[in-house]
Amino acid sequence: MGIISKHKNKIKLYYSSNSSLGKQTLAYVTASKKDVLAIDLSKTKLTGTQWIEIAEALHTPLSSLVNQKHPYFTQNYTEKGIHLGNEDWIKVLHKNPEVLKGSILIVDNSFYLLETPTDFLKHMEPDTAALHPQKPHED
Repeated sequence: MGIISKHKNKIKLYYSSNSSLGKQTLAYVTASKKDVLAIDLSKTKLTGTQWIEIAEALHTPLSSLVNQKHPYFTQNYTEKGIHLGNEDWIKVLHKNPEVLKGSILIVDNSFYLLETPTDFLKHMEPDTAALHPQKPHED
């Protein structure tokens, strides 16, 4: 049993307000008709256990959550032969959440890594019509 709470009618979004991708994704998610719990990782730090739970739910290693081309990462961690373990990846994400490769979306019991703001649309039911309002019919 995980420690991250999940809700049927609530979207949970982990994002970084220090990244333009995070801000844009937040705008898409908050435009949906569902209740949103947005967690800004630059203000709220996740525990190592939570990061591991997220990685396991996404079926990916922690290293895949990090944008390894981000300037902070390349300046500090790209020496030849460097090997990072899970604790190291957690420290990277904890200290600099803007290196997160995207935003983490949780809908019901499903976890998604959103690498672009529009990835959100792929994972939502059609009831998110607020994202694409229809024009009124002209008679």
